[in-house]
Amino acid sequence: MSGFFPIMMFGLPGAALAMYFAAPKERRPMVGGMLLSVAITAFLTGVTEPLEFLFMFLAPLLYLLHAILTGISLFVATLLGIHAGFSFSAGAIDYVLMYNLPAASNNVWMLLVMGVVFFIIYFLLFSAVIRMFNLKTPGREDKVDEMVTEEANSNTEEGLTQLATSYIAAVGGTDNLKAIDACITRLRLTVNDSARVNDAACKRLGASGVVKLNKQTIQVIVGAKAESIGDEMKKVVARGPVAAASADAAHVAAPAPAAKPQAVPNAVTIAELVSPITGEVVALDQVPDEAFASKAVGDGVAVKPTDKTVVSPAAGTIVKIFNTNHAFCLETEKGAEIVVHMGIDTVALNGQGFKRLVEEGAEVTAGQPVLELDLDFLNANARSMISPVVCSNIDDFSVWSSKRMVTWWRVKRHCTRSRANNRFLAG
Repeated sequence: MSGFFPIMMFGLPGAALAMYFAAPKERRPMVGGMLLSVAITAFLTGVTEPLEFLFMFLAPLLYLLHAILTGISLFVATLLGIHAGFSFSAGAIDYVLMYNLPAASNNVWMLLVMGVVFFIIYFLLFSAVIRMFNLKTPGREDKVDEMVTEEANSNTEEGLTQLATSYIAAVGGTDNLKAIDACITRLRLTVNDSARVNDAACKRLGASGVVKLNKQTIQVIVGAKAESIGDEMKKVVARGPVAAASADAAHVAAPAPAAKPQAVPNAVTIAELVSPITGEVVALDQVPDEAFASKAVGDGVAVKPTDKTVVSPAAGTIVKIFNTNHAFCLETEKGAEIVVHMGIDTVALNGQGFKRLVEEGAEVTAGQPVLELDLDFLNANARSMISPVVCSNIDDFSVWSSKRMVTWWRVKRHCTRSRANNRFLAG
C-alpha cells in the first residue's frame, strides 16, 4: 500500500502538469483550472478518478503507462521496507494521520523523496508520449470540434480569421498547403498531398463539397465568401504555421446524410428567372468542371454563350462580383442565391475579356446588363465558355417539385439559342 502515496500525491499531479503544458497556449487557461482542481484533489485526498478519467479513455496508452509506473512504485516501496497504510486513500491527509502511528515504519519520510522522483518521471514521460503519439489529452482535442460554421461566424473580422485558420487546418495545415487562390464560390488550393485533406472537417465548417482534381489540386466549395476566406487564409499563413486537423476528426465531424427532397403536388415559385445570356443550353452534368457537374456548387443548368451581354437572371442584389469580373452572385428578394459563372477556369484570364457594368451591392432588375464579354478573345483563350448558372443555397429550399429537373430552368428546345424565361420552383 505504501507505494500508492508517491503516485497519488505526486505522480498524477505531475501528469496533470504535463497535460497542461501539452495543450496549445491559447487553450491552457481553459484546461488549467480543471487540471489544477483534480491535481489538488489527488494530492490531498488520494481521490484520483477525476484525473485518471481525463486520459483513461481519450489516451489509453497513458493509462497503461500509469499502471506500469504504479507497479514500479509499489515494488520500490516494498524493496525499501516502507510500511505505511491508509484508511481512505493515499493522499496527504492520510499520510499525515498515519505518520506517527506505531504500525508505521520509521522511514515513511522516504515516500516524499520517492514522490518527487515520480513527479519528475510522470511529467517527463507523459509530456514525451503525448507529443510523440499526438494523444488527445485535455486541450488537444481535434480543432474541428471547435470550428464554427461559416454562416454564424464569418461576418466579423475575428470570425473570418478563425474560419480561415480552421480551413487551413482542415486541408492539412501550412505544411501541406502550397498555394491559395479563390473563385466566386470555391477555394482553389494547391497542396502537397490531397490525401491529407480532411473532407469532413471542411464540411463541418460550412463547405458544401471538396473536389480533389489530382494529388496536388483541390477545390473547396464554400459559397460566395470564397474570395474573402481565401484572402484571409493568405494573411494567416503569412503570420505563422497552422497545425493540421487530426485525421480522426473525420469520424467526429462527418455530417449526417442529407434527406432527399420530397416531391410535392403544388410548387411555389421562388423566383422567375431569365437566361443571363443568349446561347445554347447545356445540362449541368455536361459542364467540364467536376465541382459544377457534381452539383457541389449548386443545382441548375449551363449556357454556351453566343451573345456578349450578360444580364441579371432576376431582380435582386448583386452581393458579389469576383474581382476578375468573370462571375457574380445575385440574391433574390426571397433569399435564393443565383451564381452566374462565365466560362470554366476563366479566373486565370485575370479579367481580360470581361467588362463590369454594375458594381457589387447594386440593386438590379431582371434582364439588366451586368457584364459585357469579348467573345472572340474568350473563345480563343478560355478553357471552355460553357457557363454554369446555379442556385448555391438550394438546400434552403428543401422541398422541391417532382418536376424540378424540367422546371428549374424551363427552356424549350426550340428556344435554346434565345434568352428565355425560366422558373425556379420550390415547395
